[in-house]
Amino acid sequence: MSSTTDTVERAFEAALYTDTHDALDTGASILAADPAADAELDRRGREFVAAAWRRGWQPADVVRLVRRELDDVHVRLVSELIRAQAPDDRARGPRWSAQLDDLAAAPPARADRFTHATTTLELYRLLLRLPSLEALDEPARRHGGGRPASRMLTRIRALLAKAEATGFPEEAEALSAKAQELMARHSIDEALLDAQAPAKDAPGACRIGVEAPYEQAKAVLLDAVAGANQCRAVWSEAFGFSTVVGFEGDLEVVELLYTSLLVQATTAMTKAEAAQRAGGRRRTKTFRQSFLAAYAHRIGTRLAEAARTQVSDDLLPVLATREVAVAGRLDEMFPETTTTRLRGVSDEAGWTQGAEAADRAQVGARPRLD
Repeated sequence: MSSTTDTVERAFEAALYTDTHDALDTGASILAADPAADAELDRRGREFVAAAWRRGWQPADVVRLVRRELDDVHVRLVSELIRAQAPDDRARGPRWSAQLDDLAAAPPARADRFTHATTTLELYRLLLRLPSLEALDEPARRHGGGRPASRMLTRIRALLAKAEATGFPEEAEALSAKAQELMARHSIDEALLDAQAPAKDAPGACRIGVEAPYEQAKAVLLDAVAGANQCRAVWSEAFGFSTVVGFEGDLEVVELLYTSLLVQATTAMTKAEAAQRAGGRRRTKTFRQSFLAAYAHRIGTRLAEAARTQVSDDLLPVLATREVAVAGRLDEMFPETTTTRLRGVSDEAGWTQGAEAADRAQVGARPRLD
């Protein structure tokens, strides 16, 4: 064993397998005293990252958890490690590549050696203890590698972006209406393509961040959006995400619609709070929790109503086949799930205004797709 490897091993033995600050200081002191060990320390960090991938984690999952448990300097450090490990990794698919592209660009600023060693060991402690997650292998692409509906998804993104940006509820409603219509048509097109070549596509899964505050209400909102778009969602509260299972085209529109509705809900909630304060009434966390819970509940009701009007009877068998496939994939990944009761919903004004905001964000029945 080389001297640099021995330095890192001694530091790890001192610091990584206990939670005490004294142990962390001991490990950091060992590393700070041996600059020659820096390269080996970085190499071991890349190994921790690769081990996380083998346990089912993805770049966005790791960054999300580090941000939740540690500090910005740790986020920058883990982002640097993930980028450094990427050239040695196998090809993963476009969703993985997009997560790599979203990593923080700036490397962490190097502090004094002891501080940097402490930061590194804190991060490695977290990476070492990551549990195994369900594998999310991206589904195989159809012949030719391209998505036939990519232009439609681009249009959907543009419409939702405009809906988020406008200050006029009527305009936001009209834009959301058109976006939801395109989403429904997109899903039907995907279903028909799969009916013609069912062996070339299969349900996949992705993870979508559901983070504090008010994560319960956000998880309910995501579940409603997933269900309306032929997907299923399972919330993992401890890790700050939900796993959404479905066909790839449907997963894309779930991500788009959930993000857009969450932005619109937050904007509406901020305006509602400002109006309450102007009227002399102070609003609290309970108001915001109740607002978002009502918003999620109402959106779910209206999305479900809209979904029932979208297809003609002759398309039902096609969609039923996809629903069975999605349910089967969900059961494989999550053989045991539990339900969670929504807490902290007790503010009447928050509930009422949240429901009203959902009515503005969503639309009524649209023409049938056949």
